[in-house]
Amino acid sequence: MFTDGFLGYGTSFMLDFVVCALVVIVPVLVTSICLVKFGQRYKLHRLLQTQLCVVLLLAVGAFEVDLQIVHGGWENVVKKSYSDDALFAQRVSEAQPWLWLHLIFAVTTPVLWLITICMAYRRFATPPRPGVHSTVHRRLGWLSTIDVTLTAVTGLIFYYVAFVAA
Repeated sequence: MFTDGFLGYGTSFMLDFVVCALVVIVPVLVTSICLVKFGQRYKLHRLLQTQLCVVLLLAVGAFEVDLQIVHGGWENVVKKSYSDDALFAQRVSEAQPWLWLHLIFAVTTPVLWLITICMAYRRFATPPRPGVHSTVHRRLGWLSTIDVTLTAVTGLIFYYVAFVAA
């Protein structure tokens, strides 16, 4: 069904979808932070953060199923574009370090983000407003934002090295 990508680089649909999500997530995150910092829109911030987290977890889950089960790993997706084994091996070896770096952030991001959101739901009033937890939440929020940004940047670099660069 959705085995081929739509960005034109011989990838899978879900890989291209997640790459597009990586481009969108950081501006949406910044918007959410600005809603609180400059507009005191705490309820909208909570809604946006929760929805962003849920959508990304579902997208990444579908991506992993597609990549691991449907395609049998990212190397098989790369292999679609190479008939020459030496070029294929070179591309995989160039992309592998970027994947490992990306995975460091990609694994810590959902954990940190879920901790930030769960603590916020437990420790802030309904409707949300500043309180005793605000300082901790602000620090966790910035750590989460930095982690998400590094996940996006390293994911885009991996995509470029593995699938776009010739």
